[in-house]
Amino acid sequence: MTTEPDRNARLGSGADGRLRVLVLFGGRSSEHPISCITASGVLNAMDPDRYEAVPVGITATGRWHGFAADPVHWNLPGGALPQVPEPADPLALRCTDGEGHELVSVASGESRGAIDVVFPLLHGPFGEDGTLQGELEMAAVPYAGAGVLASAVGMDKHFMKVAFQAAGLQVGPWETITDRQWRGEREAVLERVAALAFPVFVKPARAGSSFGITRVAGADGLVAAIEEARRFDPKVVVEAGIVGREIECAVLDGHGVQAPRASLPGEIVVHDGSAQHEFYDFQAKYQDDTAADLSCPADLPEAAIDTVRRLAVVAFDAVDAEGLSRVDFFYTPAGEFVINEINTMPGFTPISMYPAMWERSGLAYGDLIDELLQLALERGTGLH
Repeated sequence: MTTEPDRNARLGSGADGRLRVLVLFGGRSSEHPISCITASGVLNAMDPDRYEAVPVGITATGRWHGFAADPVHWNLPGGALPQVPEPADPLALRCTDGEGHELVSVASGESRGAIDVVFPLLHGPFGEDGTLQGELEMAAVPYAGAGVLASAVGMDKHFMKVAFQAAGLQVGPWETITDRQWRGEREAVLERVAALAFPVFVKPARAGSSFGITRVAGADGLVAAIEEARRFDPKVVVEAGIVGREIECAVLDGHGVQAPRASLPGEIVVHDGSAQHEFYDFQAKYQDDTAADLSCPADLPEAAIDTVRRLAVVAFDAVDAEGLSRVDFFYTPAGEFVINEINTMPGFTPISMYPAMWERSGLAYGDLIDELLQLALERGTGLH
């Protein structure tokens, strides 16, 4: 039986026994700037008495750029969305003698210090989809968050829905459009999609943060919406609009044999006329802090709150998630919960839902970060 570690133990490789935490952000996906903003919040909130943060940004070309451990670099200031610059001296992760790991200069091979655990804060493809997780598993480096399978399934809206259905969760009608189908069977694809009840939402199958998503009111808007989604992913998912309130729940893994924990549910209320957001889009999430408010706990009957928390844990287990996830539902006028999606690396920005729901459920931001790092160390890597 796995037991929770002594959180006061000083077993790390850093000064005074602090754990050296490699905080990875940026990446090759369109969500690169959001990852940088997430990292800013996490780095500023990490307990410096327990953790020695090692910030490393991954550029849009995949190179690793080390930053000084100075809070001025963590704020990522400026009005424009942040971007990790190309490094003069790229870094890499290397195994040391025994079972350790260290950051090294690619050019000189010079060590930049040991690494005890990785906190990957990358969103979207090449970070949240299992690719980075696979690299860390191969190197046997403990890391926070979901593993390879859950990350991959949670990134692909098609297979995510298949997993949810297999777990007995209610899923709304949808159609998947592969690249081959769109290029070779366009008319048949449009017939399938038009059979869904409008309005529909056309989405890249493997992207997040509302990039490339279009609300389509009728068949005449489908082609343009599909082409927009294909700018981000050649695989597209089209979902029938569900009449209902959007309710979200944050899930945090349990220690040892303890069950995963669900926060109080939250609801994003998008203000009518604020930046004219048709839905909770990218701008409303990250650039317009007047566009929406978080209601947590959501205004639901007590029985519905209990139900959605239970279903969120079912969804977490359905994709074999670990660490953390945010699970999104529609609450219909009939009092049913239709699952929308799971996000295995939800945002940690100051206005992000995941940390805000835990904050209102009694777990502060810094304590939440601590929980995720301790869970990563408990789990380790490999088959377990």
